[in-house]
Formats: sequence, C-alpha cells, structure tokens
Amino acid sequence: MSTLAPTDSATPSPARASLRRVRGLVRANARLVVRNRLTLSYAVVLPLLPLLLVLGGDRGAIGPGAASVITVVMLALLFPVFYNTLSMVVTRRDELVLKRLRTGEVRDGELLVSLAAPGAIIAMLIGVVTIPAALALGVPAPQAPVLYLLTIAVASVTLATLAFWTAAWTRNAEAAQLTSMPVMALLVAGQLAVGFPEEVRRWIAYTPGGAVTDLVRGSWFGLGPDDADPTLDTLGAWAGAGVPLLVLVAWTVLGGWLTARSMRWEPRA
Repeated sequence: MSTLAPTDSATPSPARASLRRVRGLVRANARLVVRNRLTLSYAVVLPLLPLLLVLGGDRGAIGPGAASVITVVMLALLFPVFYNTLSMVVTRRDELVLKRLRTGEVRDGELLVSLAAPGAIIAMLIGVVTIPAALALGVPAPQAPVLYLLTIAVASVTLATLAFWTAAWTRNAEAAQLTSMPVMALLVAGQLAVGFPEEVRRWIAYTPGGAVTDLVRGSWFGLGPDDADPTLDTLGAWAGAGVPLLVLVAWTVLGGWLTARSMRWEPRA
C-alpha cells in the first residue's frame, strides 16, 4: 500500500506572493488617497483644468492646444505622482508604518512600488482622459498616442524615484512644501524654456521637464524642439523621442541611486 506524498501545489510561488502583497498595499494606499478629498481634488481635478485654456484661443490652433496638453501632463506628474508619493512616504515614515511593514514579509521594493503606484495610475488615467477631452475642445488628434502614453509612464517612474530621494531629507509632511521645490523647478523649467535664449534651452532639454515637454510636443502635435508648426509624422515623432527618453531614464537611474544611498524608513532620532 503506497501513500501519496503531500504536494506544495497550494503554496504560492514567490513571484505570485510578491504580486499579492503589492496589490494589497496598492489597494490600501489608493483607498487613503480617495478618502482624502483635498488630495483627490488636486490629484485629479487640478491637472485637467488647463484644458480650459483652449477655449480662450483659436479653436484647433496648435499653440494653445500644445500649451494646455503639456500643462496637463506636467500637473499630472507633479501632484498625483511626485508630491503625493513624497507626502505619503514622509507621513507613513513618521507614523512608523513603513518600519512596521518592513518587519513582516513585505520587501523594500514592494513597499516603494505600492507607494508610487496610486499616483502613477492616476497620472495615466488623466493622460487617457485628456485625449477625448482635448479632441472635444478642437485640439488635433495625437500624432503618436502610444508614445504620448509611454511618456507619461516613463516620467511617472522618474518622478516617483525623485520623490523617494526627496523624502530622505524631508523632516516632516509640512517641510515637503519646501523640499519639493527643486524637483518642481526641474519639471516646470522645461515648459518655460521657450522664453529662454537658445544656449539655456539646450541645457534645459536635459531636465525631466524639458524631456517631457519635447516628448509631448512631438508625440501629440508633431513638433520638434524648436518648431512652431508641425514637421513630424508618426515615425518622425518616434525617431525624435530617443534622446528625451534617455534623459528620463538617466534621471530615473540617478534618483534610484540616491534613494538607495539615503532612504530613511523611520523618523530621525
């Protein structure tokens, strides 16, 4: 008479267990964002308001449309992704939530992903909603919509890593209003670069904001970095996206390296 050896089929694989933990943490963090009406308003409503600027210009004109869409993307990256992630990390660190979670099965990478995911998801949703909303207001259709959405996805990772690094030297949630300024300047500078001399614009192109601006201009409106009228088709938009995407990847690597060196999981003594 033989007996069957017990199997481990009921035991989830490490990857599946990790995914389950991340999903649970993301759900919990997203619930906190939704419950906070102030956070939800500046994360969802505020980024979409710049589309109203189109109503003040010529319907279908490239200039107002480009300015409005770029501002929407910038605000979606700035508030839901960067500032929301920064404030969540600092608040949960001060409340010892991060320290308690790290004593269990949750790994550091899973914890960071769960903190950044709600803001990144909101930014992607805003990016998707912007397309039909802009079309309804007379803005031309995106030249390369996949590249446009890829821009938001890559930039969300970049801004999340910079948020983690900023949190490392932010003492409390109130101080985040000041410590967030350098990264905000890097993001906003790209949109304001058009008013600077060419020598300055060349350097601003290597900031996260400059890269995002160039990518949105090319992917949606077919505009090159210095173009006032569309000159790029879909293939041209993809061909011109190489350098700006590499800029975002470089900032992501830098932000990840700085985070690994300085991340704090509990309040300072």
